[in-house]
Amino acid sequence: MREYNYKKIDAFISGKSLGNPAACIYLENSKTLSHDEMLTIAKQHKGFVSEVVYCSNSQQSGLNLIYYSSECEVDFCGHGTIACMYSLIKSSSTLLEKSEIIINTNKKGTLTVYNKIPEQDAVFITAPEPTFFELKISIEEIADSLEVDTDKILSRYPIDLINAGLTTLIIPIVDLSCLINVLPNEQNLKKFCFDNEIDIILIFSTEVNDNKNIAHTRVFAPKFGYLEDPATGSGNSAFGYYMLKNSIWKGEDVSIEQGGSDIEYNIVKLAIQNHKIIFGGAGTDRIIGKYYL
Repeated sequence: MREYNYKKIDAFISGKSLGNPAACIYLENSKTLSHDEMLTIAKQHKGFVSEVVYCSNSQQSGLNLIYYSSECEVDFCGHGTIACMYSLIKSSSTLLEKSEIIINTNKKGTLTVYNKIPEQDAVFITAPEPTFFELKISIEEIADSLEVDTDKILSRYPIDLINAGLTTLIIPIVDLSCLINVLPNEQNLKKFCFDNEIDIILIFSTEVNDNKNIAHTRVFAPKFGYLEDPATGSGNSAFGYYMLKNSIWKGEDVSIEQGGSDIEYNIVKLAIQNHKIIFGGAGTDRIIGKYYL
């Protein structure tokens, strides 16, 4: 039987919010896992965490991260990266002294982690370079997938398809009340995502619960085995590029509140460093132990 150091960490917490859970498994001392083993472990975590992050040493950078949902390997997981790196940095006096740490990701190459724990109690990650796609889906199809009327989609801003880690369909909603009460059918939305090569769907409103935040978002991710992601790095990074494109945001440090009705909202921070969007937040270790395989 093999054993691995293990943590369950909640990312993007704020106040009493629950954050977004990730499991982190540390492949130390040349320990490895096959694709099938990593997927099996992630399947065992279905309903407990959104993704599992496998962290190992990397010759290119020092750390290598691989991400799995209960359904498949994931190209990039923002909240898992925040969870893993926040916990690693905060528990290591050596890492805590570094302002920047380079990591390697299996699908998105090398990214920079900015340690802002001393001043902001947060770590920030460079968002992958964005790709903008032509939208070929009608507003009627989109409204039907979300189970809302077309007049609930705000015409002031466009619907866009942007990849900044994951291919994200971004949809403006008329107001906060409508936004937080959207409840699509998971299986129907999953089919819509697969049919249109969409990883996640982000809906947003510029009406917010707390005026300290620039926007309110929700993210649906049925492709990865669950309906809603409670706090999202890659989706909100794509949304950051959307806000720049549509003059909602000028690049100053901002925060986004995320979540549906009847919860305390999670907070995702955005900023620009070296002409690139970075996203950030805090994390909390909930479980520390061993995983046995």
